Amino acid sequence: MRRFFSANRKDEYNDKKVILTGDRPTGKLHIGHYVGSLRNRVALQDSGDYDSYIMIADNQALTDNAHDPEKIRKSLLQVAMDYLAVGIDPQKSTILVQSQIPALTDMMNQYLNLVTVARLNRNPTVKTEIKQKAFGESVPAGFFVYPVSQAADITAFKATTVPVGDDQEPMLEQTREIVRSFNKTYQTDTLVEPEGYFPPKGLGRIPGLDGNAKMSKSLGNAIYLSDDADTLKKKVMSMYTDPDHIHIEDPGRVEGNVVFTYLDIFDEDKAKVADLKAAYQHGGLGDVKIKRYLMDVLDGVLRPIRERRAIYEADPAQVLQILKDGTAKANVVADQTWREMQDAIGINYFK
Repeated sequence: MRRFFSANRKDEYNDKKVILTGDRPTGKLHIGHYVGSLRNRVALQDSGDYDSYIMIADNQALTDNAHDPEKIRKSLLQVAMDYLAVGIDPQKSTILVQSQIPALTDMMNQYLNLVTVARLNRNPTVKTEIKQKAFGESVPAGFFVYPVSQAADITAFKATTVPVGDDQEPMLEQTREIVRSFNKTYQTDTLVEPEGYFPPKGLGRIPGLDGNAKMSKSLGNAIYLSDDADTLKKKVMSMYTDPDHIHIEDPGRVEGNVVFTYLDIFDEDKAKVADLKAAYQHGGLGDVKIKRYLMDVLDGVLRPIRERRAIYEADPAQVLQILKDGTAKANVVADQTWREMQDAIGINYFK
């Protein structure tokens, strides 16, 4: 699942900044999403300093899943439940569905007139993802232009700041170019040029269970927020450690050892983690023991999330209503930006 971006702006009619963030609904969310973005979204939401909009980017998910729409439909509610389970509060945040905001498509269509095929071909993020997905010569046109769709999402809410990973900076630069081109072409200041905000090194991504640098559904190396206790246990016990640490008395390596990487991220008792690392490196501490310790740490994080999720799983109609209400609210904001764009272009014929 390609993570969508986050953004914030200060509304000209509101002293609060506005957050825009979201994900593509191609499956349930995992602890990588939690570490990389979800817990930060909750903190920003609860700070009281922001109006928060959280987008489920189903249109973008369909760009490479058009022949499996059922996957997207099923994932839509699953992602929404994960949001609610981690603490996204519909009384404080607006959760919306991308495909149900018509203005985003209208805006993207105008931006496509300002972007060349050659420029899209030069986007390194798109080139990398096309290679990863092995499209060959059969790249879906919608996938090829998804940076333009992201530009519409950002500018619809006049985002000023977009927190992204380093690999998404080319996408953000494409948005800035579109903003400059639109404003210059139509001699307006309607659109706002966004800036990027990048997470500290090591906090934007966690490795998979197998030691792969990326945790993802496609690689089968993820711990999901919805995993029950038994599933969590099996996954932790299968984690990659130090392949040369065969006997308990053998000195072990903590660098590249997924168990210790996760303890660094999730265990608040840093002194305890330091002691475990020292004992492991000295020899005398077995993999099973540190995995059991990690299991307790992770269960402490995930248990309340599972319990909240069970409440929403029992009432999917309530979740759907939350999405419907949030989308209606978001439509008002996006429609206003689109009307301003129409005025700038001069296609407000019936105003």
